[in-house]
Amino acid sequence: MALNIKPLADRVLVEPLPAETTTSSGIIIPDNAKEKPQKGKVVAVGSGTKDEKMTVKSGDTVLYGKYAGSELKLQGQDYLIMRESDILAIV
Repeated sequence: MALNIKPLADRVLVEPLPAETTTSSGIIIPDNAKEKPQKGKVVAVGSGTKDEKMTVKSGDTVLYGKYAGSELKLQGQDYLIMRESDILAIV
């Protein structure tokens, strides 16, 4: 299912990866204690600005700040749209 959305300038559309359900020691985390995910997959990127080219591309897995971006729902799926500068690292 292809999305019909193209971010503008230095914007990036990210699909957050699901939150962890268990700890490394095997403890199950209840829904009300789960942290907001800070890792996601880049779905679409803008064309960049005249001063800066985009360094991320579709398919990259990225880390971003806990409160980065704006949440939106497209075709029943949750996404974040954020500036490339809100992305901390490519994993």
